[in-house]
Amino acid sequence: MKLFFKRHCSSLTTLKTLQNSSTEVAQILNYCKSGALCDAICLLNSTDLSTAFIKKPVVYASLLQTCIKVFSFSQGLQIHSHVIKSGLENDPFIGNSLLSMYIKLGPDFDETQKVFNGHFIKDVISWTSMISGYIKIGKSKNALELFCEMSGLDVEPNGFTLSAVIKACSQLGFIRLGKCFHGMVIKRGFISSHVISSSLIDLYGRNCESEDGRQLFDELPEPDAICWTSVISAFTKSDLYAKALGFFYLMQREHGLVADGFTFGTVLTACGNLGRLKQGKEVHAKVITSGLCGNVVVESSLVDMYGKCGLVDESHRVFDKMLKKNSVSSSALLQGYCQTGDFESVIRICREMEEIDLFSFGIVLRACAGLAALRLGKEVHCQYIRRSGCKDVIIESALVDLYAKCGCVDFAQQIFLQMPVRNLITWNSMISGFVQNGRGEEALRIFDDITKGGTKPDHVSFIGVLSACSHMGLIDQGRKHFASMTKEYRIKPKIEHYNCMVDLLGRAGLLEEAETLIENADCRHDSSLWEVLLGACTTCRNAHVAERVAKKIMELEPDCHLSYVLLDNVYRAVGRWNDAFKIRTLMKYSGVKKMPGKSWIEANTWINIYVNTQQRVNNVAKIKQVMKLGKLSVWQMADTAKYPNGEGKAQGDLFEELLETKHTKQST
Repeated sequence: MKLFFKRHCSSLTTLKTLQNSSTEVAQILNYCKSGALCDAICLLNSTDLSTAFIKKPVVYASLLQTCIKVFSFSQGLQIHSHVIKSGLENDPFIGNSLLSMYIKLGPDFDETQKVFNGHFIKDVISWTSMISGYIKIGKSKNALELFCEMSGLDVEPNGFTLSAVIKACSQLGFIRLGKCFHGMVIKRGFISSHVISSSLIDLYGRNCESEDGRQLFDELPEPDAICWTSVISAFTKSDLYAKALGFFYLMQREHGLVADGFTFGTVLTACGNLGRLKQGKEVHAKVITSGLCGNVVVESSLVDMYGKCGLVDESHRVFDKMLKKNSVSSSALLQGYCQTGDFESVIRICREMEEIDLFSFGIVLRACAGLAALRLGKEVHCQYIRRSGCKDVIIESALVDLYAKCGCVDFAQQIFLQMPVRNLITWNSMISGFVQNGRGEEALRIFDDITKGGTKPDHVSFIGVLSACSHMGLIDQGRKHFASMTKEYRIKPKIEHYNCMVDLLGRAGLLEEAETLIENADCRHDSSLWEVLLGACTTCRNAHVAERVAKKIMELEPDCHLSYVLLDNVYRAVGRWNDAFKIRTLMKYSGVKKMPGKSWIEANTWINIYVNTQQRVNNVAKIKQVMKLGKLSVWQMADTAKYPNGEGKAQGDLFEELLETKHTKQST
């Protein structure tokens, strides 16, 4: 009887313990559901680990998922130790949760690799997680190699696996391999998956095959908002901004789908690149009504859009109102000022920033190059070396451009030769640097290296080459390169290319050929082309062509002072002094004013700007006073006026104003 009673009490105690353990498990799961990780771990530590209930995989998997949710890697390591103690490290469910935690929170990917290699059972989820992890850290090639290893072990990929490897192909530019995966998607019946379809559309968009992405999109029975965003993004990445905007309005008006932050960010990028301020403001209004004002992606895109449309003040206002700023928003603000030519503001804002990233370094270096601020550029160069070392192709391309524009072309060439990787921007910077410093032969040699190396030159490359031909007088070679633009490289000539060709022909005295070239150009109504031709007329002293060209400029741009000034120079060059006086008088009565001179000087790392307006008038008044005293002749005055007080005024300008004043007095 005593023995029966003892066994009965023992069974009741065991049952009670099991009930308590079951309650504790439920409580731990509730803590995990509410995100109370610390309470869940405290309860786990106070529980008897030998109990079968507490060894359930769902408990540890829930704890690991909660660690990911609250971004707590240190507590995740504690859970990992509990898993090892409980002997559940070989459970596939817990193993995949551990791997997910290490991928998303782990600071060292080598530790993640060790966790993956320690898996006793690797299913498709394990392989997919590891492939996604490699893509996350920028090792897309390793991700594809891992997929090949997985296929060799006869593990069947699922939709998420194929989506991941398609993304890897997209980042690497492996378009042919991506198309192979597209075929695998169709064969395995995953084409209806919106996730995979979005990845494929992104693949085609990133690799300039947006029409294939569009065709895939059209074949989808009911594309969701993510698919719409993908095709809009594909058009934007292929520089088809107008089509991207068209799809955005189609998505909103006809299909009634709600745009998210990424959609608005992409559309604002399209508006900025097209310079469509009105549409950009409309999208801004939709952002406000959608409640996405605090979204850092959207607000950074707004800063970029207003900057590209020339409204840098509005861009700065949006930036100041941002609650959360990142390197992208800061770079967008600096880029806006740099594009409008306000390099001083770029330097000032950069000084006010606590920290700048590598892309911002490139923008600041562009500003230094625009100001020819060599000393300040060297300081930025030193900060770049101190902070990140070297080997960044974007920054080093900007350094090549900076030193070349500041006259240190040999130092620019030294950086260029030491670069392990060069992109087209690097090559173009070196070509332009040689051209600007009068070393056209070396510029042409660099261009030959581009073509021989298999790199396709762009329109900027040809601007440098045509400028080199112009400065060296290589007429036939210039014609050859100009023709190869359209025939061989399918590049449509822009205004800058025509300017170079007109300058080349004008320097050689081939004014009629230059005029014919302009007349046949699509941009023949741009006054800058005719201004270059008029400048060539000054050198060749061809008054007949000059009169015809000046008349054309006055029709296109009546307020342009260059047509009057250059025609006046032609008349004076051929001895037609009366006509020169008439054109100056016409300029005065028409209210056309010359653009004031602007110069700057760098002192103590500050850029000081000087615009010459009132000082010039004062100098004229002083010379008139000397003339009244009879101390200098008119020609002596002209020599004195060359550099009065070191201000560097041109001799002819002051001299002609004095002649006009004297002529007016005599006539009265």
